[in-house]
Amino acid sequence: MVLANLVKVVLGTIAFSVFWVLEVFPAVPFLPIGRTAGSLLGAMLMVVFGVITPAEAYSAIDLPILGFLFGTMVLSIYLERADMLKYLGKLLSWKSKGGRDLLLRICLVSTIFSALFTNDTCCVVLTEFVLKIARQNNLPPQPYLLALASSANIGSSTTAIGNPQNLVIAVQSSISFGDFFKGIIPAMLIGIVVNSLILLVMFWKILSIEMDEEGTISEVITEEEVKYHRFSPATVSHITSSTSQDFDRLLEGPSLNTELGMAENLRDQMGVSDPESMTSRMIASETDNIYEIRSIVESETMDQVGRIQREDKGLSKMSSWPSSVINGLREMCSDYSTSDEMEGFRDRRKKVIWKACVYLVTIGMLVALVMGTNMSWTAISAAVVLVVIDFKDARPYLEKVSYSLLVFFCGMFITVDGLENTGIPGAFWDVMEPHSRIDSIGGVAVLTVVIVLLSNFISNVPTVLLLGSRVAASAASISGGSETRSWLILAWVSTVAGNLTLLGSASNLIVCEQARRPQLFGYTLSFWSHLRFGLPSTIIVIAIGLPLIKG
Repeated sequence: MVLANLVKVVLGTIAFSVFWVLEVFPAVPFLPIGRTAGSLLGAMLMVVFGVITPAEAYSAIDLPILGFLFGTMVLSIYLERADMLKYLGKLLSWKSKGGRDLLLRICLVSTIFSALFTNDTCCVVLTEFVLKIARQNNLPPQPYLLALASSANIGSSTTAIGNPQNLVIAVQSSISFGDFFKGIIPAMLIGIVVNSLILLVMFWKILSIEMDEEGTISEVITEEEVKYHRFSPATVSHITSSTSQDFDRLLEGPSLNTELGMAENLRDQMGVSDPESMTSRMIASETDNIYEIRSIVESETMDQVGRIQREDKGLSKMSSWPSSVINGLREMCSDYSTSDEMEGFRDRRKKVIWKACVYLVTIGMLVALVMGTNMSWTAISAAVVLVVIDFKDARPYLEKVSYSLLVFFCGMFITVDGLENTGIPGAFWDVMEPHSRIDSIGGVAVLTVVIVLLSNFISNVPTVLLLGSRVAASAASISGGSETRSWLILAWVSTVAGNLTLLGSASNLIVCEQARRPQLFGYTLSFWSHLRFGLPSTIIVIAIGLPLIKG
């Protein structure tokens, strides 16, 4: 393909470079505007520089992909309301046999979840959840976060709805949901087993650490970048109920030693420099509280005595009433109690029925996709059905949709299309195409290396947008079956390549950012700690899976 004029090539390269920098480094010091704004900036520069016209920019936006992403995000919101996370938690903790067992369960859950609801959604929903489970079991978070991200990427390669790049491939190639699944499922099954074994081997010692007498793991982790707080439930001391011994102690008066100890602790926590002043204020405050509690107890006691006396008088009067009246009152009280129980039962039954409807709609959507229906409208229809059967104002739930992600994809589509107009991708493929034909082992190897490098350099979705039609056209010149296989190879390699580096996949970045947020149990997953696992895992899993992909 011939390159465009020099001015367009230079300006298009500048616009795409701005998009790439802000995608990979969203908080870059000189322009910390984030990925979504960076995507829009790259698209705007393509139009302003004249690399692409406004009409071409609008036509570059792939509405079916945006519609499908919107539908699946709404679906995931309602699934979360239907206690899906609670059931996943029970699955992960049910008869768990230690750290290794938990690791394998996370691999399995994230694999299945990502294949059905995209890898990004899986990581958004499960990252903090997995982090809490690791903390509560006093286990190091790193292997579990790596298991979540890598398994989500591998699992998402199985279906046409598992990740955005697969969705792009399915739309452009017209490969059915069933054919896509059958073509990649053997590679995925072997790949997830190999990936899990690599995790177990690399973290065997950490996951096999025995707990000490206090129930905490010995300090064996020596990574300087690992800084986290051990998770423990927060406890708040407040009076909700008191035993007779508590009231006896309070009514007897304050113990000087106890008050001095309490004052000392509070002084240390509050940073008070005058211990005598602090202690005196503490004793005075506690004494006032005791007198207040004593008056409350005495008042409550008098009220109880009066109530009992009134009840006794009432009972004595009721003893002279006819038995039919007494029985009627008993039935009335019984009816009130039964009415409350029936109302609670009806509420529980409605909730169970609603949950069942959510899961049935989800299963129905998956069945429809397997049958070959339009993926975008199937996802949107499932989302609308859930909104209708919920029979409530849907605004609070629709506001949870990640519209910033949809805007990001709009900007990315425009930016990549602008880069296409410069002719750079075409010229690059003209050089690589003779060496990347899939009718030979060497050609598949060269194509794999190109896809892996581009996926980690410009991300996997732009790689698929730039290479997809070219790889398919090259394979079509060999045979019809080769064209389908080339699309599936592109899907497999571009997805698993995301495990190579922390920047290789949006799922990895989501896990990293989500894990840093929790205040009590935050964890920082560094670039190099990810690379130590990602490099061998990516190479081995891709190499083992490639021969198993059939067109």
